[in-house]
Amino acid sequence: MKGKQTKNKRTNKLELHPRNPHRARYNFALLADSSPDLSSFIQLNKYGNESVDFANPDAVKALNRALLNHFYGVAFWDIPQGYLCPPIPGRADYIHYLADLLAHSNQDVIPRGKGIKVLDVGVGANCVYPIVGHQEYGWQFVGSDVNPVAVATCDTIIKSNSCLKNTVSVRLQQDSNRIFEGVWKPQERFDLTLCNPPFHTSEAAMTEESNRKWRGVKGKTSNTRQSGAQKPALNFGGTAPELWCDGGETGFISRMIRESVDYGDRCFWFTSLVARQENLAPLYKVLKDVGARQVKTIDMAQGQKISRFVAWSFLEDSQIDFWKDNYWQS
Repeated sequence: MKGKQTKNKRTNKLELHPRNPHRARYNFALLADSSPDLSSFIQLNKYGNESVDFANPDAVKALNRALLNHFYGVAFWDIPQGYLCPPIPGRADYIHYLADLLAHSNQDVIPRGKGIKVLDVGVGANCVYPIVGHQEYGWQFVGSDVNPVAVATCDTIIKSNSCLKNTVSVRLQQDSNRIFEGVWKPQERFDLTLCNPPFHTSEAAMTEESNRKWRGVKGKTSNTRQSGAQKPALNFGGTAPELWCDGGETGFISRMIRESVDYGDRCFWFTSLVARQENLAPLYKVLKDVGARQVKTIDMAQGQKISRFVAWSFLEDSQIDFWKDNYWQS
């Protein structure tokens, strides 16, 4: 593996990316104008400021709908009950740092427009990464998911917003044991892949972690009865493939790395979020084993905590020059 693993550290780790429009405190009056159903969830917090109850999944969903409308021009956005409803600022940060990653190889100029193609692995029902990435940089997106309901919901969002038509598409991954195979078409190239991988190793592990976090928020374990079983009430939601898998985060990304070898000359940068820093070491080992030529780890804020993504590439110097000259020149 050529080159050293590099880190991009931030002066203030809890600050969002400088281009992230969500750095300022939410203006709830403006957001409610964009999406009136948010009004019923606005309340004063203990500091006397307007806010919403972030432990209420309906409030989080209404806030997301307002943010996507106000900042990204998405007139229609909805997801089925129980599906992952992610925080928009953190998702936007990933996109902006990916833009910087490309710019670093392009004399600090961000490649923009439809010539840049991005694969969102596990797009979910919310379609947030493609929305932000296309509206901010004009990139084309393909989202993949193993869940037919998620794919259908994304498709509805795309068809309901003219700004996304012909620039964002979704594909069903029919083999849950595969990541790229089956959705990556022959001869297709991507400038970036991105992924927010399943974090937990099992439903039991997720339940314990959720209860631990909930005790920190509410001072007690909060459960709600779903499908005849006691499950933690998650304000962000999430279905099984979105939240856990065999081997958890490390196992999923390791499988992705190994599978990426077969697509190494058709992708500029593969990337994935890594929630826990201690998971980096085993991932670095896998990257070394498969012969990745470049590896980078980029630190960034994800809400109130520090997160990061790992990026890897198999391209040689001559391939990088050809790629930039032929695909990034407008």
